[in-house]
Amino acid sequence: MAHPRWHHILMESQRHALKALDEWNNSSGDYSDFLTHMHKAWHYLLHAEFHKANIDYHYRDPKTGRHQMIDGEPKAWDLEKCLKERFPNSGDTVRLNAELFVALRNKVEHRYEHNLRIVTGGRVQAYVINYEQEMTGYFGGYSLADRLRFPLSVQALTADGYEEMRKAARELPRKPRDLVARYEAGIDPSVLDDPRYDYRVRLVPITGSKTDADLAVNFVKLDDLSEDERRTMVEAGRDGSVITRDRHVEVADLNRMRPTQVAARVEEQLPFRFSVFTEHVEMWKRLKVRPVKGSGDPYATDARYCTYNEAFNEYVYTQAWIRKIVKEIGTVEKYRAFFGREPQMRTGVAASKEAA
Repeated sequence: MAHPRWHHILMESQRHALKALDEWNNSSGDYSDFLTHMHKAWHYLLHAEFHKANIDYHYRDPKTGRHQMIDGEPKAWDLEKCLKERFPNSGDTVRLNAELFVALRNKVEHRYEHNLRIVTGGRVQAYVINYEQEMTGYFGGYSLADRLRFPLSVQALTADGYEEMRKAARELPRKPRDLVARYEAGIDPSVLDDPRYDYRVRLVPITGSKTDADLAVNFVKLDDLSEDERRTMVEAGRDGSVITRDRHVEVADLNRMRPTQVAARVEEQLPFRFSVFTEHVEMWKRLKVRPVKGSGDPYATDARYCTYNEAFNEYVYTQAWIRKIVKEIGTVEKYRAFFGREPQMRTGVAASKEAA
């Protein structure tokens, strides 16, 4: 069976992503090579999305309107242009994270790579996770998860190793350190703390019963913890403390949201009201994202946007669903076309505001 062109572009994207992760996880890996391969992975991923959506992602001559040519082929958009087209809001957290690594790729010096690897570690985690979520959110089952494993690091597991990492970070010369500082100086602090920009991981030993389905690593959402537990985790993340109390936490539906959370996040990006009881219900019904309650198969969802939580008998939604909603009804004109009625404007928000 012949695959469409976007599939081949996506496979090339995954090939570069895996090579990038091999460079990162290898003790002798090269930071510059990681940056180069992840740059290409994101580049090909967005080209695959544009190709599948029939979006022309090639530069055109502003005078003639014809494609600009290089070696007989149309000149494709570079990654910076792709990011601006995919994430038109200049304050988008995923875009800001990716643009940081575009800047680092253009400026990094080989002699500072080890120090930069340590200083930018959390941002790297976000860079890769954002790539995986963008890919699975748009294309469905094309995940990298089954080809990766959790890397082991002595530095992260001993006090002496941790201090060595802190020392390396302190010794990073002014020039590369200032590059990151200048880039982040104009970014809102809430974005800098967002895990989509800087994904900081806390390792906590797990004790308790174990089954064959258990993994060595579980992810814990702060929203699932008690107020005291959440406060402890956040404070520890700020000062670099290590939590030693063992805890066995089962986590499901990572990064999934309830309908009220979806509605709130969507409305933040719109100049008008978005109700969880009206607009949201009408959209998931018309776009066939999930079955109605009481249907024969509650699992018959579009997994890109929604999954069924059996334990709580409810549906939860993905970040891709939020992006889909904003894309479908993100302006007053789009709202009218979709719902056939006027939106209820939010007080103090201009009607001409474009959704991010």
